[in-house]
Amino acid sequence: MRTKSVVYTRQRKKKIFRLAKGSYATKKNRWRMVIQQVEKSLNYSYTGRKDRKADFRSMWIVRLNAAVREEGISYNKFISGLKKVNIAIDRKMLAEIAVNDNVTFKQLVEVVKAA
Repeated sequence: MRTKSVVYTRQRKKKIFRLAKGSYATKKNRWRMVIQQVEKSLNYSYTGRKDRKADFRSMWIVRLNAAVREEGISYNKFISGLKKVNIAIDRKMLAEIAVNDNVTFKQLVEVVKAA
């Protein structure tokens, strides 16, 4: 007896067509184009999740550099000064302090300048 894969095939295709929803032109309704588009989209989303981390780090560095230059020193002198004084705060927290808590940030800069 011959078995048919109609139901399973339709379910599998429906899942991939749902992922392609919103794509341009025939990339949302032609099977071969849908497969190519979904593969490419999933690859881009994977690499985008990795790139986002680098984007945030560079944004924190830009914010820190701007905040530290207002206090009269450069970013690299600030970071190396923090390491000399053994203050282990990452760039994310430093940028957050620089934006939201100016008094504390100025105290950090003074400690670094003293060292």
